[in-house]
Amino acid sequence: MTVDADFHRRQVIYWRLIARLFSREEQSTLEAASLAVIEDIGLPASLLDPSVSIDNIVQRFPDLAKEFDGLMAAENLPAADVRDPADEVRRAALAAKLLLNVFDAGSGSVSATQLARWQSDAGWLERALGEEPGSLRRQGGGGASGGQGMGGTLGELEGDLVSRMQLREVLADPKLAAQLTPSMSLIEQLLRDKSNLSGVALANAKSLIRRFVDEVAAVLRTQVERTATGKIDRSVPPKRVFRNLDLDRTIWKNLTNWSPDDQKLYVDRLFYRHTAGKTTPSRLIVVVDQSGSMVDSMVNCTILASIFAGLPKVDVHLIAYDTRAIDLTPWVHDPFEVLLRTNLGGGNNGPVAMAMARPKIAEPANTAMVWISDFYEFGASQPLYDSIVAVQRSGVRFIPVGSVTSSGQNIVNPWFRQRFKDLGTPVVSGHVRKLVFELKNFLA
Repeated sequence: MTVDADFHRRQVIYWRLIARLFSREEQSTLEAASLAVIEDIGLPASLLDPSVSIDNIVQRFPDLAKEFDGLMAAENLPAADVRDPADEVRRAALAAKLLLNVFDAGSGSVSATQLARWQSDAGWLERALGEEPGSLRRQGGGGASGGQGMGGTLGELEGDLVSRMQLREVLADPKLAAQLTPSMSLIEQLLRDKSNLSGVALANAKSLIRRFVDEVAAVLRTQVERTATGKIDRSVPPKRVFRNLDLDRTIWKNLTNWSPDDQKLYVDRLFYRHTAGKTTPSRLIVVVDQSGSMVDSMVNCTILASIFAGLPKVDVHLIAYDTRAIDLTPWVHDPFEVLLRTNLGGGNNGPVAMAMARPKIAEPANTAMVWISDFYEFGASQPLYDSIVAVQRSGVRFIPVGSVTSSGQNIVNPWFRQRFKDLGTPVVSGHVRKLVFELKNFLA
């Protein structure tokens, strides 16, 4: 087979993919040509059938699972000068299957089975990109292979599927509800609709929310622990016990007492390591905008606040607001309970939230106020900004956050963005890891 022939084969695969994505009607010529290519390179014809899931493919042809894994990861792509044209045709056929199954999401109503199948296929696409299943949808800005664009697109597709599903009817049927895989899109729908649910449907909704909270918490907790370091408090004298003895320093500081005649080192002073950490609790006041545009942030921040609340010597307070403010501090250790008490949607009234937050500042120098919002205040911008300036000048570490989303995508009021920059506190925007980093720097 010549290089030109392999090139044309690959083009057939790609043209067929494009045709299927942009039109529901089959192009008989492309279908026939694609089938000939697939059969000639020893791949199953079911790769061309978008109704056949990737799970079904790998169950029938287990060896293909290894080929799908990392198929499109940058580190696995051969250099242009060493690529085998025949291998590239095979890679194109497998990639086309993944892309068609995920991006041809169809139209009309969606069943729980269809959503579960799409989520599984999307997981295979994430694996092909070198990521864990669900990671691009959950961490769209953090994936090295997929990037923010892919994560955001997958999230939008999943959100569209969820919105087309008769969710209340699905939740009322335990068998159908068990097929659902919790995701940010699904949790958003559940949180918005929770007041309309009751009985079995409400119980299933709570179970899905709990599962999602636990999964995200496990990921965020790992990120917090990886950067969890605190400064040693050197104002506290080291405890003079054997386990704290600094042997190297003790020898070094007593070298002048070395006796050549006796061949002995006479020690007249022992040195101990400082191990005491700060004893003053650090206070975090987390204020979260729960208006309709901040769903991702609400979910991630409540979970993140609960993780920091579990750290020693960290006093966390949590406030959510739209046109009114609610103090969620009593439930800060349980993000599941926090989310059930939120009321997503509505407008913004930052000054009301600030009025609730300011009395919580006891020691400004030992307090950080994290404010998560898109900062669209609709008439209250200047009063909120003035109060923020006053809080910062009092000694509080003010951290404005444009989003704590999975995808890193956000919109921040340009008026506030420029003023925060002039104030020397630029908006933290992007992946949740950025906020983790800022908070750990404060706690250290």
